Amino acid sequence: MPTIRQLPKDIAQRIAAGEVVERPASVVKELLENAIDAGAKHITLEIRNGGVRYIRLTDDGCGIARADVPTAFLSHATSKIQTADDLDAILTLGFRGEALPSVAAVSHLEMLTRTEAEPVGTRIVLEGGEQLSLEDAGCPVGTTVFVRDLFYNTPARMKFLRSDRSEGLAVAAVADHIALSHPDVSVRFIRDDREQLCTPGNGDLLACIHAVYGKDFAETLLPAACTQDGIAVRGYVSKPYCARGSSSMQHFYVNDRYIKSRSGAAALAESYKNSIMVGKYPACVLFLTVDPATVDVNVHPAKTEVRFSNEKAVFDVVYRAAKAAIAADASRPSVELSPPDRSVLRKAYASGEQLSMPQAEEPAAHSAPLQSAPAPTPAPAQLRAYETLLHDTKTAYDAEDLPDLSVPSAPAPAAPAPEKAPEPPTAFAAAPASQTADFRVLGEAFCTYIMVEQGDELLLIDKHAAHERMLYNDLKKNNGDAGSQLLLAPVPVTLSKEEYAAVLEHTQLLARAGFSLEDFGGGTVLVRACPLNLEKEDITALVTEFAGRLCRYHREVQAAKLDWLYHSVACRAAIKAGDHTTAYELRDFVGRLLSDPDVRYCPHGRPVCITLSRAQLEKQFGRDA
Repeated sequence: MPTIRQLPKDIAQRIAAGEVVERPASVVKELLENAIDAGAKHITLEIRNGGVRYIRLTDDGCGIARADVPTAFLSHATSKIQTADDLDAILTLGFRGEALPSVAAVSHLEMLTRTEAEPVGTRIVLEGGEQLSLEDAGCPVGTTVFVRDLFYNTPARMKFLRSDRSEGLAVAAVADHIALSHPDVSVRFIRDDREQLCTPGNGDLLACIHAVYGKDFAETLLPAACTQDGIAVRGYVSKPYCARGSSSMQHFYVNDRYIKSRSGAAALAESYKNSIMVGKYPACVLFLTVDPATVDVNVHPAKTEVRFSNEKAVFDVVYRAAKAAIAADASRPSVELSPPDRSVLRKAYASGEQLSMPQAEEPAAHSAPLQSAPAPTPAPAQLRAYETLLHDTKTAYDAEDLPDLSVPSAPAPAAPAPEKAPEPPTAFAAAPASQTADFRVLGEAFCTYIMVEQGDELLLIDKHAAHERMLYNDLKKNNGDAGSQLLLAPVPVTLSKEEYAAVLEHTQLLARAGFSLEDFGGGTVLVRACPLNLEKEDITALVTEFAGRLCRYHREVQAAKLDWLYHSVACRAAIKAGDHTTAYELRDFVGRLLSDPDVRYCPHGRPVCITLSRAQLEKQFGRDA
């Protein structure tokens, strides 16, 4: 029978360290949290070789008194809590008293610290958890911790570490999370002698986000705030058309502690429903302020998972904050164009070479010629753009005696005869057009994108996406009663037995979306009426898809089923990309679109309109000089 023995101190410390210190990023997290709890306003973190060989963290916090320095490296020694009741009101990042002894147990550790009340600092050196020296040292107020040769005495743990690059990136992620959690603290991160991060520490969250993730990301954010049921949320969420391919940019903080929140992520996803592309994820930096007695942060060794006493309240407040932010945003996605490359022109001017003019494309052999001409000539727009670019580059170089590169403009083509306005179309009938800003419809590109001039902006409108959103909004507003058509001949739809039963069970739901169907027996249903503008193929496909969805997601709530049905009806009933549209239809449609501020994204989350400013366009043609 085996004998029970108490483990030696060094083995017990290594086991305990394994629960807290998994990799260099774990060490950095504990040290950063201690610095924040000490009231630091400036923190410098430096690592080498991914943090395995060297970690240095310097802060200007309150420091540690000489008498408390040895105690700080004892297990479960902390200044954060005194009694069991303090566990119900934890507002500090650290509280277990395990960080310093755990780190010291698996590394060579050195610490310099001084309080404002002490004239001289203290230096302590430990190796494998054993104290080697304690002496006076000259140092400023605050604390500096050096961690060298991490896991030198636990080779098994070393084998599980990744490359220096991967470990360094993990450390950088921890630094980002801590920096965002306290925008009033300046965090500087140096990796292999190169500065990777430096936040301003001025308390401005957006400026902190800008420093951590850059200008492009910061400009995609919308302010969000809400207070409900004793929970306050503040921060930023991303614009719907700036969604990402993963949820890695979702940052939630509870009482300034970084956490992974399933409730928050679910609420965010729900708030962006119908405004974001399928498979995309919104980004956020959201801070929740809750009563510490209603959240348990002592449920995970890394303290990144917490338990709320009321998860629904957390869901609701995040949902409302994000939803309000999206609704308040009236911006449109804009076209991002790169500046023109003038290096070819510069070389030509330097060498005195002539440049060949771009030529129009030859008509295909099988197509009818548009006009009789001895040779193809450049389009007027091409000529004007080319001449402008040449002129501006000439001016910039102040060139003299250069060959004349200008080309006489081709005569503008005769304007086509005005088209007789037909009756208002039913395909685009969405809502009564109201008074809107003046606009001019220029035409269509590829029978898909409507080009509109409005003020100093060129609008590019996806007519299918816009019409789809209009129809979807009408269905939602009218509870599905946006009009249906009685079919001359009923459309039979044959289903599997499972789908057949599911559809018959949801006939009332289908009726709310404009379908009238009945049981024909033998696994077939007859569709006698359907929403307006649906083709026979659409009817069959839609009923079949809905039947399959009912089988796969039979536990889905009624509202979600109906919402999906509205999506599908709107998508199929909307005018298709490539369909011909008359000038009258285009103007009527654009007027309705611009007068309805709720039409900004299609139900799948794609933008319905993007803008190109006059300044951006002129920059491409060299008119910005």
